[in-house]
Amino acid sequence: MSGMEMHHHTWYSAPAYLGMWMAMMVPMMLPSLVPMLLQYRRSVHGAGGIRLHGLTALAGAGYFVIWAFIGIATWAAGAGVMAAGMRWEIVARGLPVAAGVLLLLAGGVQFTSWKARQLARCRGGSGCDGAPAASGFGAWRHGLSLGVQCSLCCGSLMLALLAVGMMNLVAMAAVTVAIAAERLAPAPVRVARVAGAVVVFLGVLTIARV
Repeated sequence: MSGMEMHHHTWYSAPAYLGMWMAMMVPMMLPSLVPMLLQYRRSVHGAGGIRLHGLTALAGAGYFVIWAFIGIATWAAGAGVMAAGMRWEIVARGLPVAAGVLLLLAGGVQFTSWKARQLARCRGGSGCDGAPAASGFGAWRHGLSLGVQCSLCCGSLMLALLAVGMMNLVAMAAVTVAIAAERLAPAPVRVARVAGAVVVFLGVLTIARV
């Protein structure tokens, strides 16, 4: 899977990978996160001024902590795949097919009712815990909830990006636009299905080229 490639999959390369991952995730997710944080600010009662700014920042930090954990998981998965590819030639030869299958799977998810439900919840912007408390713990918990919900909502598109390649700037820009459009466009399900059709086409093309 080209999206998980690293030149040296050793323990000391994990921080470098995580830094690269977060440098990618922050600009990718900000267009979707900002409206959710604005809604959070409106829903918090009993806080204002500097305190409200601090709670908002804490909620944003909690959100990106979820993505950091996902980044660590992708590094571990990529390390395992690359190690297996170096050890067994059949695994190395099968990586392009595996990438194509992942693209087909990711694209297929975009057409499901599960995806539509996740989009509806994510566009609500409230996460999974209702009205947040005006406390540091409440802000942190709300941010974590938003991160979990967001990762479920756009997980299929992120899987497609990993299959194509994280360092593919065109793919990264396309996924960023697709994620933002799913959250902000008037017809999110239609956007999701168009994105899914493109991903499925890329999956078929990837497998056909093997």
